[in-house]
Amino acid sequence: MIELQLFTIDDSSELISKIKNERMLLQFAGPAYHFPLTEKQLEEDLANENRTLFKIVDGTGGNTIGHAQIFLKEETFLLGRILIWDENNRGKGYGKKVMQQLLRYGFGHFDKETAELNVYDWNTGAIECYKKVGFTIDPAVRNEAQIDQETWISLNMKIHRKTFELQ
Repeated sequence: MIELQLFTIDDSSELISKIKNERMLLQFAGPAYHFPLTEKQLEEDLANENRTLFKIVDGTGGNTIGHAQIFLKEETFLLGRILIWDENNRGKGYGKKVMQQLLRYGFGHFDKETAELNVYDWNTGAIECYKKVGFTIDPAVRNEAQIDQETWISLNMKIHRKTFELQ
């Protein structure tokens, strides 16, 4: 069982310790954060009234296993900065459960008909997870990020409230 609990500044040291390098930070958070991740960067997110930060907790053991955020936009809400930090916990269905809980929270708390997220095109495991929850790729929205000598293509995926509710 997975639970979303509100993230506080007291949770920041654990999250910061999991971000090992610039590539991991870019994958996790997009280009808005700068490596190394700091408490100050997280404080700015916590102070933003349009952001809700969560720690992802394994309900059976009570251990924090990840992080996620919801960012309220004008027309939609954006799911982002999602990370299950122990690679041994990936591929076990946690991602799908986390996404469902984030969508339940977002559609329950915000008067929005659509949720969206961004994911790098090479992150096929995450894309498949999001498709299983009901997200589809919006071909009209693409962004790029530069790291080292590479260009990462960010895809935008969306899900409508009705699609989520029908599951």
